[in-house]
Amino acid sequence: MAETPDFGTFGRFQETPIGEMSPDMKDAYDFTMKLRGVVPGPHKIWLANPKLSKTIVPTGYYYQQESTLTKAEIEIVTNIINGQWRAAYGNYEHEQIGEKQGHLEPKSVEALIAGLPTTFADSREQSVYELALALASHRVVPTGLYKRCKDLLGDAGIVDVTVLMGWFTMVSLTLMAFDVPSNAVGLDQ
Repeated sequence: MAETPDFGTFGRFQETPIGEMSPDMKDAYDFTMKLRGVVPGPHKIWLANPKLSKTIVPTGYYYQQESTLTKAEIEIVTNIINGQWRAAYGNYEHEQIGEKQGHLEPKSVEALIAGLPTTFADSREQSVYELALALASHRVVPTGLYKRCKDLLGDAGIVDVTVLMGWFTMVSLTLMAFDVPSNAVGLDQ
């Protein structure tokens, strides 16, 4: 890819090498590494605002380690929201993650991203899919769907789905503002 002044090391964002980070940015970088083990995708950009980065990183950690949702359920929600926002990097990354780590069928992941209908044999996964799709597309949850979700996921699971939708909206908007392409790698640090 030819270098242009409009682009940095991660889309439009110009990352700061570790040795050149301000103390606040380095502290936020170390905090992210401690919780996540890596500084992935949008976290690279969030380091530009160290205080905000340190505030939001624990939410991502929560979904990695403590959520009531399984990895498959998380990837169902993630791919629906990424598909809605059409952020190239997020869609590419989570198509792979959904298949490899979420163990979802490739055709199901493709359908989630493209907004096409799909089904899941697991009743919890199906309820997560229907709840997230209803909220993302028609923005209404009928009483019957809510009751099925409450029976299968509980209130905590429903909250996990809705907050995760907000999380990946934030992720997608960050990636889109900085025009991060699907093949972005960023600095190796």
